Amino acid sequence: MSKRIVIIGGGIAGLCAGVYAQACGYQVDVIERHSEAGGLATSWQRGGYTFENCLQWLVGSRPGGELHALWQEVFDIDRLTFVNHDEFTRLEKENGETLRIYADVDRLEAELLAKAPQDREPILELTQAIRRCTDMALPDFDLPWPQLALAFLRLAPRLPMLQHWTGMSGDDYAQGFKHDLLRRFFSDGAMGRMSAVAVLFTLAWQNDRNAGYALGGSRAIIDAIAARFGALGGHLRLGKAAVEILVEDDTAIGVRLDDGSTITADWVISAADGHATIHQLLKGRYRDRALDERYEQTPTFPSYLQVSLGVACALPGEPGLISLVLDAPLQLDPQTTLDTLSIRIFNFDPSFAPPGKTAITCFLPTENHAYWIELRRDEPGRYAAEKARVAEAVLAILERRLPEIIGHIEVTDVATPASVVRFTGNWKGSMEGWIMTPSNVLAPLHQQLPGLRRFLMAGQWVRPGGGLPSGLMTGRAAVQAICREDGIAFRPPGMVAGPDGTMAGSRVAK
Repeated sequence: MSKRIVIIGGGIAGLCAGVYAQACGYQVDVIERHSEAGGLATSWQRGGYTFENCLQWLVGSRPGGELHALWQEVFDIDRLTFVNHDEFTRLEKENGETLRIYADVDRLEAELLAKAPQDREPILELTQAIRRCTDMALPDFDLPWPQLALAFLRLAPRLPMLQHWTGMSGDDYAQGFKHDLLRRFFSDGAMGRMSAVAVLFTLAWQNDRNAGYALGGSRAIIDAIAARFGALGGHLRLGKAAVEILVEDDTAIGVRLDDGSTITADWVISAADGHATIHQLLKGRYRDRALDERYEQTPTFPSYLQVSLGVACALPGEPGLISLVLDAPLQLDPQTTLDTLSIRIFNFDPSFAPPGKTAITCFLPTENHAYWIELRRDEPGRYAAEKARVAEAVLAILERRLPEIIGHIEVTDVATPASVVRFTGNWKGSMEGWIMTPSNVLAPLHQQLPGLRRFLMAGQWVRPGGGLPSGLMTGRAAVQAICREDGIAFRPPGMVAGPDGTMAGSRVAK
């Protein structure tokens, strides 16, 4: 039996893989370049406010719901407090026209029929599909083929519907609606390129109350998984960057760190950026044409700027998420103009601001990541001025929508694609990795690289769609593959009470 595994990347995939590997009897080192774990699943503090970068909802929040049992394997998810919003999002125009996308499918149906009676037929098709998917268990594509075939057999009555939704993009689906805001819901930004089935299941999980927001945001989840990893005896090495994956005879044997030290291992898992893993850590030696075409042709989620504000107002009654259609477009950078602004108002998370105050974040997607990276590197003064310009433009929009914040802004913070690359190394500053398009829904990448033994990849660069669940599932699948290769039983962690009565430990497979 192999005994030692080194994992590159302390984000959600790396930490989950570490928990599973420790529970199966391996000794694991997780290497994380940043000063804290989490990767893109993070938040930061400024002047008494916390600004969330990642979490909007977590699939698996409801006991008994899809993915809940898997999350329970890596941390005690039931110790978190989840908020289930009545409104999934609210679409607005600056003239006051609104469309509420309710979490509850009955309320959603009533709202859409009242606001868009001309779209009655496609609205009823949508809400019927949501109801049919609400209690649907999705197959795990990492299951052995006989079990996967059985899972698809159970889905047989619903497969025609799923094929219909899978085979069209959000843009395609939006064309069936006449109501402007309803069309925008399915086609705005990256959602328009995604397979429509992703939106369908998001609405179904919302209806099932199985996609709640965890108070404390992504930090609460990451810290809990990291604590489980440590309780199992794993080593989390923060502030250490892997610069090379060591290979002998086409077999991964460890990693070299930026301080010159090396860690030898029987297996290496990269849960870091996929492009950097292949082209930098492995120097491009283990690729084939299919892999190159994936990186050359498959669309990624865009990068983004995030303008975050700490305001000395409580903002009660405002929805948690607003998609605001602008009267005049916002010039983000030389290649990016936005006609919609995504606004998150964290009046539902008291841990993010002092009493009576509120954290607000505004998300601004851009494909022009290179502009911001080069500007920060070559012209730092202009970079700071551009950040200030964007912040001022966003604040002007917010003050029209939320006039009560005028004169009450205490903190302003701007993160850019350069920030994303600097802190996470994610390729192109992407927010999540590969977009789940109609052509790749059923086409995840292999976790192995061609010609390289005892090495696996995990995370958003091997499973389209991104999000925290992809880290959980690919980390789990990587350790399952290692256990099969080593001829040992894969045993997920089991919950046991620690000395203080908390459920922080686990039974380690012997």
